[in-house]
Amino acid sequence: MGTPLGDFVRAKRDSIQPESFGLPDHGRRRSPGLRRSDLATRAGISVEYLTRIEQGRDRNPSPAVVSALADALSLDAAERDHLRYLAKITGGACAGHQRPAPPSRHVRSTVLATLQLLEPAVAFVTNRLGDVLAHTSGFELVMRGSGLLETREPNLTRYVFTDPRARTFFPDWDQVADEQAFDLWLGPSAESSEWFKAELAPLAGQEFTRRLNRHLPPPQVPLRLDHPTAHELRWQRERLELPRTDAQELVVLLPADETTAQAMERLRRPGGTLRAIG
Repeated sequence: MGTPLGDFVRAKRDSIQPESFGLPDHGRRRSPGLRRSDLATRAGISVEYLTRIEQGRDRNPSPAVVSALADALSLDAAERDHLRYLAKITGGACAGHQRPAPPSRHVRSTVLATLQLLEPAVAFVTNRLGDVLAHTSGFELVMRGSGLLETREPNLTRYVFTDPRARTFFPDWDQVADEQAFDLWLGPSAESSEWFKAELAPLAGQEFTRRLNRHLPPPQVPLRLDHPTAHELRWQRERLELPRTDAQELVVLLPADETTAQAMERLRRPGGTLRAIG
């Protein structure tokens, strides 16, 4: 049985074309991407050791080996952080049988004040499980009619995978689903993510579970929404990490084109208010 770390290393290796590293193309192979022997050489480890890591038979590589693999795979800063996180949870940080306390839904007053300053922009506070913890009136305008905010404690991940309306609201549903599944690897904690995934899997089905072994960050692309009255809206997203103790982030949606900006002007009404979700 594989591990998050092994799955990531193997998936990343398969995504790399040998010629991008100045290596010869060995012709048609059963598996795409970089050969295991080439990666092992670049990392300074044996092919046997790399095989054990990828197959989940070695769950505790040293920090030096993890760094060597990051160098060998030419990972960027975000991917390096993700690799270290996967090494941590693969080494047993998720062990335990008691359900952890759910992440706090409390949003600090200064964060709420920041949201208020962003009005009437489209912004919300969330965590890596997808909980929508607070939002601007602009966000409510954009999400109106989608079904996301109809529950007492809205959760974007649960909405994407269990509400049929999400497939219409998000024209690029596969991209959004990949993003939400990937975020579960990043927190708020390994324990809470594992419990959330275990609870969601029976409801969400194969579209969710088959994404749980994909550990490559999805590409960063504009977010498209099929709004019930404003039609297609396109957004650029800025995600601002809050302090680790919050385990939350502030997400701001910025119009990606003039058509979206004009559509939002038509949707807005005076007197927008901030809403925090308790």
